[in-house]
Amino acid sequence: MSDAAFRELQRMFASLVASTAAAPNLADVLADHAFDLFEANIDAQTAHLPTLACAKGCPSCCALRVTATAPEIFLLARYIRQIDERMSATALGSLARRVKLANRATRGLSEAERMTRRQPCPFVVRGGCVIHPVRPLACRGHASFDRRACAQAMAGRDVEVPVSAPHIALRSLVQDALRAALDAAGLASDLYELNHGLALALDDPEGERAWRNGEDSLASARIAPSTAAQTDQVLWSRAAGHEATARDEA
Repeated sequence: MSDAAFRELQRMFASLVASTAAAPNLADVLADHAFDLFEANIDAQTAHLPTLACAKGCPSCCALRVTATAPEIFLLARYIRQIDERMSATALGSLARRVKLANRATRGLSEAERMTRRQPCPFVVRGGCVIHPVRPLACRGHASFDRRACAQAMAGRDVEVPVSAPHIALRSLVQDALRAALDAAGLASDLYELNHGLALALDDPEGERAWRNGEDSLASARIAPSTAAQTDQVLWSRAAGHEATARDEA
């Protein structure tokens, strides 16, 4: 992914911020555009690769820590409220409550501790993701070629999971361009732990307005840059290993 592509995406997001800054749907506009960019480009970026193993019924990676930007979190919080309003009488129960319980169980845990505990994602119900249309970029950008390896890794076995480098690269490109545009506009542009950030957004309906006004209403859920970089480094290492194997086999 070139610097020119990054600058072009940053300009797109900056234009959206400038034209929508005063609107209450700023977060929705930015997150939706980020998701659309990813989905519109990922097929072309992965056309040369084997078929992914990811499918409904395989939630192995859903026990991993997920990070997201503020627009993604506020969009998802709104989506959760809508689901709870429509499905309050179903067996699913309150999705907001599931998020808060998951946050209590995992808050402050390291990546390794979370994997050991194997706390299920609050959005996985009967093997399917109930927030799939608005799932964060981190979820969209994590894709595997080996379902069995994923299951073994989550069971605690020391195995290499072959992940898709283009998925990681495109997620990083879109997310970094969005964050750069937010930062230039004086808006909080950090990455946040998803469950914790959602718990904050769901508890404080005014948090999104505060974010639009330049405050970091999700600050306590912020992920340290060094921690996020370590996670990306592991993913890139796995992806590079798979790319090298694919070239050797070719």
